[in-house]
Amino acid sequence: MSAPREKTRYPGVYKRGGRYSYRYTKPSGAPGWGSAKTLAEARAKKEAAGTDVRRGEFRTLSTVMFADYARDWIRSYAGRTARGFRETTREEYRRDLERDAIPFFERMRLSEIEPRDVKRFVAMLLDRGLAPSSVRNALAPVRACLATAVEEGLIRSGNPASGIRVPRREGVEETGADVQALTPDEATALIAAVPIEHRLFVEFLLATGLRFSEAIALRWGDIGLGRRRVLVRRRAYRGIGEPKSRYSRRDVPISTAMATRLWEQRKTVHGTDEDIVFASAFGTMLDYSNLYRRVFKPAARLAGVPWAAFHTLRHTCATFLFTREGLNAKQVQAWLGHHSAAFTLDRYVHLLPDDLPEPIGFDALGSGTKCGN
Repeated sequence: MSAPREKTRYPGVYKRGGRYSYRYTKPSGAPGWGSAKTLAEARAKKEAAGTDVRRGEFRTLSTVMFADYARDWIRSYAGRTARGFRETTREEYRRDLERDAIPFFERMRLSEIEPRDVKRFVAMLLDRGLAPSSVRNALAPVRACLATAVEEGLIRSGNPASGIRVPRREGVEETGADVQALTPDEATALIAAVPIEHRLFVEFLLATGLRFSEAIALRWGDIGLGRRRVLVRRRAYRGIGEPKSRYSRRDVPISTAMATRLWEQRKTVHGTDEDIVFASAFGTMLDYSNLYRRVFKPAARLAGVPWAAFHTLRHTCATFLFTREGLNAKQVQAWLGHHSAAFTLDRYVHLLPDDLPEPIGFDALGSGTKCGN
């Protein structure tokens, strides 16, 4: 049986159990009821409902539950850009919703979800031990789902997930534009600090710029030692699947020295074409968190670059391709598997202090022009 409504000192606002309810008059003249978590919220919502009725802008708040809406939404969602929405992304969104968001928001109506609820969702995931990047992945379908609900008029006050930031945590990989690249000396020091059994893997990431998920999914059959090419055809993301996008499917060059070292490694482990190239001591796929915590982070501290993460190697490779190898933006884009050269320039190229050219004097322009003329 529902708890009885108890009058408050504000007309039309009642306390009901641990929540508050308020009464307003619909445009038809019939009474309407709404609910709120606090007394102040109930008063504000009651006043807003009355104002909307007077302006002719009133719309009944949705009673649709988040769980029902989210499951229906993911079946037909077509993305928010002209590029569309890949089916692999749809499956990732569906898994994230079912595993994280739906259990958390299941008992809430769409119209009840507020920014503080989304913040609690983020905090819950962080408390569970997820890395910030994983929390962002879990938040992405929630943000997109609620944005569609706003467009359909089921949420009136704007997307409660917009503007929600995931705080960073020291010791996990970040992939934002502020990630630094290593200098040549820092890269050399880092490699020297990595234990010998994992040194080839770190050097490989630095030389190829492969994503961690792409490198650990490589099989010996993916490495053409004669052609000196690495064939990126899969990635490890909740199992082995297709590359991140069609642009990620690529052939990456390797040096003669790297090809030779890989060949020696294959002979040592007697690897077949189907065997994993960079495997654990037990022959299983490498685990990011374990390798980062036990191997990479201690080496980074020892090398004097405690801020570095595995993704730093990809940034460093991109920078070296520009500054040392002289590749152009289109070539680096194809090397890294990005969708556009502009994205590569914006996110993955870091000018090092020594790379800045000398100022160009006016006499070098060949026109003899003086400043101010």
